[in-house]
Amino acid sequence: MFGARLQAAMDEHGPLCVGIDPHDHLLEAWGLPRTAEGVREFSLRTVSELSGTVAAVKPQSAFYEQYGSAGVAALEETLAACREHELISVLDIKRGDIGSTMGAYARAYLEPTSALAADSITVSPYLGFGALDPAFDLAEAHDRGVFVLALTSNPEGAEVQHARRGEAADGFGDSVAGSIVSQVAARNEADSTEGLGRFGLVVGATIGSAARDLGFDPAACGGPILAPGVGAQGAGIAELIDVFGSEAIAANQILATTSRAVLSAGPEGVRAAAKSLNESLTQVI
Repeated sequence: MFGARLQAAMDEHGPLCVGIDPHDHLLEAWGLPRTAEGVREFSLRTVSELSGTVAAVKPQSAFYEQYGSAGVAALEETLAACREHELISVLDIKRGDIGSTMGAYARAYLEPTSALAADSITVSPYLGFGALDPAFDLAEAHDRGVFVLALTSNPEGAEVQHARRGEAADGFGDSVAGSIVSQVAARNEADSTEGLGRFGLVVGATIGSAARDLGFDPAACGGPILAPGVGAQGAGIAELIDVFGSEAIAANQILATTSRAVLSAGPEGVRAAAKSLNESLTQVI
């Protein structure tokens, strides 16, 4: 099961997930052109260097899509390389739509025969949680994972995610974000897998007391939590404990995500930077 595979990878390699975000300045620093071929080389080198070092990698689809079909081809090769190196992929696409459109997105990224198939994807629930059913259903059918946006660290997110709904019967508070956590928890319970569920959340590592203030515990979702913001954005082990609690971290429920803190070390320093940051995140205090 996806949750068990991810947890086993975190047990073996630590809680770190490295985002593959080939920004222009990183391509230049690595001596690569700002082209689809540069993105391809950057990504394949990163996957190779991180193999056996971290639990997962998170390619950001937008950095590939901007180069058109050649960029998408580079993303296909990156995901294939993850499979070859047995490195769990979290494809950051944040898709969210309705009906047949959501079904097409789900088939593109979760159907095993697709060239863009990933081990897991990120999705946005803000067209209605039920609209994500095609992704949930395919994830169940093909043993994939789905991370649902719940509480993000960008200031604009609060106007929707922190909004009050006037309902708190499920124990997850009355906020929109609390409702997302509640529904992910229900999905994991219905999926009836043992251990960590296949359906998780995206919760920023730098949100501080936001979840507590809204009246819920993200760890109650029963699945893995993708926590971006580690490293260059300011979060370390103390911030992760503040947001999620030491029990969730010790149980390897929190997939701590970074990008610049590792990638800025350059092609020769990626592995060492990842190992160092990983070690700092295993020191639960």
